Amino acid sequence: MTATGRRLSQASLYLSILAAWEILPRAGVIPRLFVPPLSEALTTLVADRREYLGSLPTTFGEIAVSYLIVCGGGILLGQLIGSSAGARRMILPVLRSAYAVPLVVLYPVMMVWFGLGSESKIAFASIYAFIPTLLTAVAGVTALSPALAETARAFGATRLQQILYIALPASLPSIVAALRLGGALVIVGVIVAQMLGAAEGLGFLITRHRTLLNSPGVYAGIVLVLLITGLHEVLLRGLERRVAAYRQGG
Repeated sequence: MTATGRRLSQASLYLSILAAWEILPRAGVIPRLFVPPLSEALTTLVADRREYLGSLPTTFGEIAVSYLIVCGGGILLGQLIGSSAGARRMILPVLRSAYAVPLVVLYPVMMVWFGLGSESKIAFASIYAFIPTLLTAVAGVTALSPALAETARAFGATRLQQILYIALPASLPSIVAALRLGGALVIVGVIVAQMLGAAEGLGFLITRHRTLLNSPGVYAGIVLVLLITGLHEVLLRGLERRVAAYRQGG
């Protein structure tokens, strides 16, 4: 399938989902209390735009800080662990076991430690997304050809030089994948944390409207969440194209 064909297929799929969202509730196939028509959610979003837009600075701030912690620390630590066989054998089993723990159960403890402010949301989202991002970065390093490291060592490269000039450039696709995964999990983590306990933010608005059985209000917030994740995906696709062009040019 050509690139144009793929784009047309994706556009058709998106339009079909949006049409189903509008038509099925209006036809009574899905109760409006559970899923209101898309037009009602958009109307609510426009009518209460000050409320919803007012929640975005807090949400974006928490996402940005968590993103820096997860993607900066996770990718850097993943490069360090991935470049050492001993570190992989010692640390990866612990990380994989820790990832199996349902982290949502820890959020009440985080609220006790950090309160209802942004600190608990940042802590939860960072922990929620850190291990998967780190594991993705490690996988990218371990997938590299051993010959690259052997050649670098033969020329007297230090461990830091091997990471900066061999591992990082060669594992750029996996780094982009780690950014995509980490960013998506950070967004989910922040919204979930705000829904579980907060006094402001987009997740707080969604929970408040859910408590009032205001389905259009709930889905207006969900539309904003979808727009945030869509923006993140657009930015990552642009970065992906730049990485591909850099690797081809290099």
